[in-house]
Amino acid sequence: MKPFTNHQSLFTRICAMGCALLAAQQVSAQAYPAKNVQLIVPYLAGGSIDFYSRAVAQRLGEAWGRNVIVDNRPGASGMIGTEIVTRMEPDGYVLLGHTSSYPATAAVRAKLPFDPGRAIVPVAMIAKAPMLFAIHPSVPAKNVKELIAVAKKTPGGLNYGSSGTGGNNHFSGSLFAAAAGVKMTHVPYKGIAQAVTALASGEVEIVIASAAALSPQMKAGRVRILGVTSLEPSALFPEYPAIAKSGVPGYSYELWWGIFAPAGITAERLAVINAAINKILASGEMKKFIAAEGAEPWPLNPKQLDGLLVREIERYRKAAKIAGIEPQ
Repeated sequence: MKPFTNHQSLFTRICAMGCALLAAQQVSAQAYPAKNVQLIVPYLAGGSIDFYSRAVAQRLGEAWGRNVIVDNRPGASGMIGTEIVTRMEPDGYVLLGHTSSYPATAAVRAKLPFDPGRAIVPVAMIAKAPMLFAIHPSVPAKNVKELIAVAKKTPGGLNYGSSGTGGNNHFSGSLFAAAAGVKMTHVPYKGIAQAVTALASGEVEIVIASAAALSPQMKAGRVRILGVTSLEPSALFPEYPAIAKSGVPGYSYELWWGIFAPAGITAERLAVINAAINKILASGEMKKFIAAEGAEPWPLNPKQLDGLLVREIERYRKAAKIAGIEPQ
C-alpha cells in the first residue's frame, strides 16, 4: 500500500498546486485595478476631451474604488502626451484621452516618433457628435442646395473659416466642397473662436463647427444653420436636416471622444476597461451630462473598436489629399 500512498500524495500535491495557480490567476484577473490609474490628456485643461475624461475618471474611480488621476500633458497638437503613453507598460494603469482631432493631426504629420495608428489602441469610446454647417445671413441660401448653386456661380467666391490648417473645420469644409463639386476658399484662423467671430461679422461666409463653438452666435441670430454633418438626421438637432440628405449624398463628418491605451494591452484587460466605461455611458446621469454638451454616448465593444484608429487616420489622409494639405 505504501507505493500507492506516495502516488496518491504526489497527485494530491500536484492538484493543490494547480488549484492554487488557477485561484491566483482568477484573483489577478479580478483584482484590476490593484492601484491607482493615470489618465493622460494630451491637451490643455478645459477642452472637450479634458471635460469628458474627468467625468469618466471620476465615475471609474467610484466604480473601482481606486483613484483615476487625470494628467494634462499638452503640446504639439496632442502628440507629446501621446508619445508619453506609447512608452508606458500596456497594463491598463496608464490610459489616454483623445479626440477625432488626433487622426486629423496624424494624417498631416510627415514624421512622428511612433506609428500613430498602431502605437495606441482604443479601449472605449465616450461620445460622438455631428458638426453644424453655419453660414452668414447675408448669403442668399436657405438650404444646402441653394448654397451649392451660389458656390457654382462664383467658384472660389465663398470663404470658409477654420481653426487652422489640418483641423476638423478645415477637413470638413474641404470634404464638403469635394462632395458637392464646388470650389471654396479656405481661411485659417488661430482657433475656432476667431473663425466663428469672423463668420458672425461676415468676414467669411461659412464655418463648419461644433454646436458648442457656434452656440453664442446662434443665440444672437448672427449665423444661419443649414444642416448637420452626420450621415443621418441627428436626434440631438432634430430641427436641422442631414447635409447628406439635402443635396450632398454620402457626406458625413462627426467628432468623437475616446479612451486609448498603449498597444500590447491584453484583450482581457481591454475588455474589463471597456465594460466599465460602457456601463457608465448607459447611466441616465452620464447620458444627460453628454447631451448637455451637444453629443451622444458612443459605446462600442472591443470588436467594433478593432482597427478603428487605423481606418480613421486613412480617412483623414484621403481628406488631406482632397484639401491639398501636404504632410509637414
